[in-house]
Amino acid sequence: MLSNLKNRFRAWALRRQLHDGSTVTLTQRRIYIIPTRQGFALAFVLLLMLLGDINYNLSLGYVLTFLLAMMAVMSMLHAFRNMARLQVRAGHVEPVFATESARFVFHFHNNSRLDRYRINLHDMQGHSTVFDMAALGHSEVILNIPTTRRGWFRAGRVALYTHFPLGLFHAWSYLHFDTRCLVYPKPLGNAPLPPGNIPDGTGKRSMAGDEDFSGLRKYVAGDALPRIAWKVLAREQGLQVKQFSTPLGEELWLDYSAATGGSEEEKLARMARWVLDAEARELRYGLRLPDGDMPANLGAAHRDECLRRIALFNLPLPDSTR
Repeated sequence: MLSNLKNRFRAWALRRQLHDGSTVTLTQRRIYIIPTRQGFALAFVLLLMLLGDINYNLSLGYVLTFLLAMMAVMSMLHAFRNMARLQVRAGHVEPVFATESARFVFHFHNNSRLDRYRINLHDMQGHSTVFDMAALGHSEVILNIPTTRRGWFRAGRVALYTHFPLGLFHAWSYLHFDTRCLVYPKPLGNAPLPPGNIPDGTGKRSMAGDEDFSGLRKYVAGDALPRIAWKVLAREQGLQVKQFSTPLGEELWLDYSAATGGSEEEKLARMARWVLDAEARELRYGLRLPDGDMPANLGAAHRDECLRRIALFNLPLPDSTR
């Protein structure tokens, strides 16, 4: 019965609050308060004390009973003030790999001269974090929520509550920012890179440059004099010019069709491992998926874009653009 009433009240409260904007201020319309178990127990004890006072006409008993009742009322007021006028803003969420925890960031700003104590932030599955806030202070609160599969992962509605100061009242509010975390597939532990597109299999290719000596060629009118191989000329082997080259990383194509494995998820996990290994070895690599290609490149931005495409491959589009 109590659980049913709780669910009905939650549904009513959530209907009052749709998606929140960029910044939320906790006003009296957003904060709900009910007694805790200790609060109900105190109310029952006060009722028994009041009946005893009436029955035995105890003047000091009345004083004690109403003093305790006033203390409970003040406790409810402080529980409300502990959350009132807080400003909340959702922050940027970094991508993670499946089975890791998504780190949802919330920025809290306390505009009042009151310190805030023992505020709890939690999601509907029970993952929570507790924090305090100084007067006129700012806090960055991180809520860690485990992930299980690739794609977009949303925190959904989260609740903010406090039992401060005496644990007699439960004051809470709901937050619903449209924040999400991109979850990459969990990379396979061991997945050798596919062969590159260089026929000699050396793992490198070269272009004209000034770094490494790569051989000699016949002199052509206009060649710079410092490039002439004078020692070769002294041995009467003709006028020749030194050639230099700059090594470039091997260019790989990480192709979905080459990712041997059972299910689609295993193939994508293998490709995620390829992307990480190719980036670590500073190889130029491109991505080839059935829904499109990524040209060969190198760098953190290219790695993140490749992992994003792998994570969202063959998944339905979210509410916003992909």
